[in-house]
Amino acid sequence: MRITVGVSGGIAAYKAAELVRALQRQALEVHVVMTEAACKFVQPLTFAALTGHRVITSLWEEPGPTEGADSSIEHIGEAQWTEALVVAPATANILAKFAHGIADDFLATMYLATTAPVLVAPAMNVHMWEHPATQANLEILRERGVRVIEPGTGSLACGTVGVGRMAEPEAIADTVLNALGRRHDLAGEVVLVTAGGTREAVDPVRYLGNRSSGKMGYALADAAQSRGAKVILVSGPSALHPPTHCEFVKVTTAEQMRVAVLARMGEATMVIKAAAVADYRPVHVSDHKLKRSGPITLELAPTEDILAEVVRQRRPGQLIVGFAAETENRMENGRAKLLRKGADAIVVNDVSSEALGIESDMNAATFLTTSTSIELPAMTKRKLADRILDEISTLRRPRSLSVELDDATPQERVLSQSNSIASSRRQLIVE
Repeated sequence: MRITVGVSGGIAAYKAAELVRALQRQALEVHVVMTEAACKFVQPLTFAALTGHRVITSLWEEPGPTEGADSSIEHIGEAQWTEALVVAPATANILAKFAHGIADDFLATMYLATTAPVLVAPAMNVHMWEHPATQANLEILRERGVRVIEPGTGSLACGTVGVGRMAEPEAIADTVLNALGRRHDLAGEVVLVTAGGTREAVDPVRYLGNRSSGKMGYALADAAQSRGAKVILVSGPSALHPPTHCEFVKVTTAEQMRVAVLARMGEATMVIKAAAVADYRPVHVSDHKLKRSGPITLELAPTEDILAEVVRQRRPGQLIVGFAAETENRMENGRAKLLRKGADAIVVNDVSSEALGIESDMNAATFLTTSTSIELPAMTKRKLADRILDEISTLRRPRSLSVELDDATPQERVLSQSNSIASSRRQLIVE
């Protein structure tokens, strides 16, 4: 398969070399197009050496023996050759050009000429990222079907800390592969995903909440959609943008999430509940802002247990998998939740580390069933989302039936096959 990597002029341009390598490791043929500004950060020779192809840097340069490209219409030839255009880093400038159809360099002209999927991985200063003009341009691109690979949060080249750091090359490569439809194993599924935290009001200004960013749930929604599923995303407050073509339901409180999930549960063939739902809410909510007047006492009541209610209302054949965010004794607590909730599996992740879990772009987990424990090591949340879906697929289609039955008696073969058929018909719900 053929990919064009567009490199625009930001300090993250050096990471594009890692992206090229990551794509090549997936047996993809890669061409590189660079803007004039990008050449100030990385020499075209770097990408030529990596790809074995001439790097295109201008509409006006003398063409070489580029496959299928005539000298007068090289941008058309490259636009027709590629099966996906991924721009990384995508600066505020190139995003503005794409959004408004300004075709004054090869990359922007090629964007207008291609009908292939387009993905952009923004990278810029946090204030440039948050500027209304940039956000408006991104919204225009999303509406046109351009997939925006959200930047991460961290230390930026300018010395500030905030959103604007380009996604890791491996995560971008994973998204590209899914955009190309290499896996379509969820075609025909309707996947309901919950994400983010919930907020329980104390007064008109304050609330009880948690640090959940929604990144894991949004990654699961994106991964499921990329694998052919129709996705319904029910999300608590989050700064993230949902996948372009999913049905998006925005909620705030645990009760609102409960209502939204139960209302759509019948439509879904899979429900992935990755949300960090509040365990308690204030019994009394003040109708005016509470004034500072010394210590106060809040009486709290437990919120509804959405996972337990989903288990109680499960239809015949539904598979229920839960998420457990733990800070200690994670395996013991995860197994206890697995049994207490009546779920079929639990995804346990350790959120005690600042480098993994809550608010991080990275995560690690253990996929627990009553008979198995599968370690999923540290990786980007987007990649972990696909790994979780892989394990879920094995629950729907038991992977070791033929091996396990090699030494079985005829009676055991019949029983195991019957159980496997029943298991393969079950639906999926994940919290």
